[in-house]
Amino acid sequence: MKEKKYTMSDIAKMAGVGKSTVSRYFNGGYVKEETRQKLKKIIDECHYEPSTIAQSLKAKYSKVIGIVAPCLDSITTSRVLMMADQYLKDHGYTTLIINTNHDEMRELTSIEQLWRMNVDGIILIATTVTLAHQSIAAKLDIPLLFVAQRYGAGISIINDDYNAGYDVGKYGAKMGHRSVCYVGVNGKDEAVGIYRKDGVINGLKDYGVETVDILETDFSIEKAYKKALDYLKKKRPTLMIGATDNIALGCLKAINELGYNMPEDISLIGFGGYETSLFITPSLVTIRFDNEETGIRAGKTIIDLIEGNRVDNLQLINYHLISGNSVKNLNK
Repeated sequence: MKEKKYTMSDIAKMAGVGKSTVSRYFNGGYVKEETRQKLKKIIDECHYEPSTIAQSLKAKYSKVIGIVAPCLDSITTSRVLMMADQYLKDHGYTTLIINTNHDEMRELTSIEQLWRMNVDGIILIATTVTLAHQSIAAKLDIPLLFVAQRYGAGISIINDDYNAGYDVGKYGAKMGHRSVCYVGVNGKDEAVGIYRKDGVINGLKDYGVETVDILETDFSIEKAYKKALDYLKKKRPTLMIGATDNIALGCLKAINELGYNMPEDISLIGFGGYETSLFITPSLVTIRFDNEETGIRAGKTIIDLIEGNRVDNLQLINYHLISGNSVKNLNK
């Protein structure tokens, strides 16, 4: 009996993928490792060899990259978007940017819509990684790059939030502050709500501050202001640390409203390195992450994934502490 001659369509159907995925497999392009192993098993079992013509056909690329962003009015997000967009354009790609307004369902549907539009890859500037995100990531047959949040089963580019937080905690403690209040966000945002907060608390603890008051707010100046105002009516720490510059500015409004002076009465530290934070008087001590590098790294990494090049699963973005004048040295 003559052995069945399999086609690329047959292999794709048996593997539950598209022909373009099989084509990328043979041409060294991006194929998820799990899919790659499945294809290898089927190809070996069927003794399939692509024809010379089929093997010479490269998977068709759209040269379009989808970028899903939580907002467009954030200084940090806009810095990342502009640099990623420029890098990709310089390398022959067009970007399609979708703003989700922090709507998780819109974020998930946007990823699926971009995939159906046959983009070559997707960059997700994430605020959280849920089971739903993990589920959709597992289904995609194109690269999905997570930026700003850690995704253990895939590729992530994140700020070095823990060490940045640790350095802030160490700085506050070494300036002699022992009565400290940290104003942060909830753990749904792992990067800021967990890693950054843990870094601050551990930095303070390792340098002699055993107890830290913790307030939970959101990312808005107004909510931070209200939380800080209620707290400062009952207690006055020597140092307040905001998880972002906006949160720190909300705290500053409360400090001023209650007649305190910064840093003489209450010192203040933030994260973000926003231009506005440098122009307040006195200027804010803050952490500046290299957002421009994040954008460039995102553009390079998504292209490497599309082309099948090796990339690191986790990439950390560096930072530096801007020494403003908002922290009083209590050692003097």
